[in-house]
Amino acid sequence: MLDRASRIAERVTPWALGLTVFLLSMAAVTGSMGVRSALPAPVLVAVAACCGVAAAFAGRALWPLVAVAAVAHLWLVMWPAAVVASYYAGIRLRRRDLWLYVAGAVVVHALAGLVSYWSEGYRALVAGTPLNALLMGGAMLGLPLVAGLWVGARRQVLDAAREQAAQLLREQVLRAGQAREQERSRIAREMHDVVAHRVSLMVLHAGALEVNASDARTAEAAALIGQVGREALTNLREVLGVLRSPDPVSGPQPTLADLDRLLDQSRALGIVVNRHDEGEARPLPPTAERTAYRVVQEALTNVHKHAGDAETDVHLRFRSAELEVLVRNRPATAADGGLPGAGWGLVGLRERVELLGGRLEAGPQEEGGFRVLAGIPTA
Repeated sequence: MLDRASRIAERVTPWALGLTVFLLSMAAVTGSMGVRSALPAPVLVAVAACCGVAAAFAGRALWPLVAVAAVAHLWLVMWPAAVVASYYAGIRLRRRDLWLYVAGAVVVHALAGLVSYWSEGYRALVAGTPLNALLMGGAMLGLPLVAGLWVGARRQVLDAAREQAAQLLREQVLRAGQAREQERSRIAREMHDVVAHRVSLMVLHAGALEVNASDARTAEAAALIGQVGREALTNLREVLGVLRSPDPVSGPQPTLADLDRLLDQSRALGIVVNRHDEGEARPLPPTAERTAYRVVQEALTNVHKHAGDAETDVHLRFRSAELEVLVRNRPATAADGGLPGAGWGLVGLRERVELLGGRLEAGPQEEGGFRVLAGIPTA
């Protein structure tokens, strides 16, 4: 709204100025301001119109207005165009051009004063005396020129301040970006040096155990550990790529099609996992499917950490506008796995779900066990 008003003002202001100059010029030579020119009215209207049009275009071209103002002042002592020309000269002209304008304006005004001094009637009344000539010179040259110089200087100061503020903002954004890149690189190095090394050792030991296992069950468990470790290394490489690259392109992300494989991994570790689908399954947005997968993954991870071999139910409920994911486990029948936790899994999961406009509820059940319920919008 403000932009539209400013555009309208930019279009209307020049023509309003031109109309004002035209009316004041006519008033100065037709008796409305105390004196009257002897020239025919059409001539006066034509000269005043030229002054008004030149004033309307003064923001684009100054010198036509200067020429029209000089002619009007010398011929008719018509002062409004000269006032506007001096104001714009103070705003737009600098150094050599400004001094040329001042010198030319003084010469024109002096000539107009001499002509008026040797004339009679209208010209003598307006500028025929030295005092009148001096007052008109100050009114037409001095005051408008000083006002224009002040406005021009103020604009320069404001432009310089805006440019400096923009430069500081660009530098701040650049420094913040560099700091983020350095921190991301540091985190990537730490993750690679610590996590990747440990997981690699886990995979190697699992492979050795699989080869040297004395029974098939141990070999199968070792193979599963090695498979999970290799998947963890693959995911870790993707995360490190995201951290190191300013414009990362991540690999394929898990969806609901990969959910059965995730459940099979938990079953292979001795947990009974039951899947229940309700409603008509349908293709969902990739972000919704990926979020649902992460909800199940985090819930099963917590079961492994804190509930031992407790039986777990995974419910997928396909609603009209959302996918409801419910993961709940029975009370633990054995000691937990003793795995350390950072305490941020459910916090990050809630943030992930809420970013999609969904909801996440997590907490213990009255009958025992734990429940994670997520509503993920699919519209």
